[in-house]
Amino acid sequence: MISVAAVDDDRMLLDGLTSWLAGVPHLRLVARTATVGELLAGDGPAADVVLLDLVLRDGVEPAANIRRLREAGSRVLMISTVPDHAQIVGAVAAGADGYLTKDHDLPTLVAAVEEVAAGRTAHSPELAFAWAQDSAPTRPRLAPQELAVLRHYASGLTLKATARRAGISPHTAKDYLDRVKEKYRQAGRPTHTKIDLCHRLREDGLG
Repeated sequence: MISVAAVDDDRMLLDGLTSWLAGVPHLRLVARTATVGELLAGDGPAADVVLLDLVLRDGVEPAANIRRLREAGSRVLMISTVPDHAQIVGAVAAGADGYLTKDHDLPTLVAAVEEVAAGRTAHSPELAFAWAQDSAPTRPRLAPQELAVLRHYASGLTLKATARRAGISPHTAKDYLDRVKEKYRQAGRPTHTKIDLCHRLREDGLG
C-alpha cells in the first residue's frame, strides 16, 4: 500500500484526485490540502508520495516546498498545468522525484506514483524535453558514454562491474569518471566521491 497526499489549491482537482485514487486498491489518499504548511501541520505520518502543484497561491517558492516535504520524509511528484522546462529543471534540482502535467490519464499518474514510491524518478515527455533543453552553465554536458558510466557506477556497482556493464576496460571507465568529475568541478560543483556522483545524478535528473 502506497500512501499519497495531494497539495493543490484547485478544489476541483483535489475532488477529482479523490475520486480517481479511490479506484486504485494499492494507493491510499491520506491527506489533501491547499498548502504544504497545512499538510505538515497534520498529526499523521508523512505520506510516501506527495502530489505537489508547482505554483500555489500562497506564494511559497516550489523549491522551498519540495525541500520541506523531502525533509519530512516524503517523496515528491510535481504536478503542473504548463510544461515550463526551466521550472521543471528547478523542481528536480530541488529534490522532486518526477514531473507530470495535469492532462495525463489515471494509469500514467498511477505508474508515476509507483516509480516515485520505489525510489526512482518518474519520467515523462515533459521531463525529457526539459532536460534536453536545459542549458544552465552549472549543468555540465556529458557525453553518452560518460553518462552511461556515471549511471552504472552511481547505482552502486564497483568500477570493474561498471566497466563490464559498459563493455570497456576498468582503466577507460575510470577515465570517464575522472572526466565527469572534472566537468562538474569546472561548473562550480566539486564532485569527489561516489556519494557526490549520486547526488549530482539526482540533482540533474539524470538517474
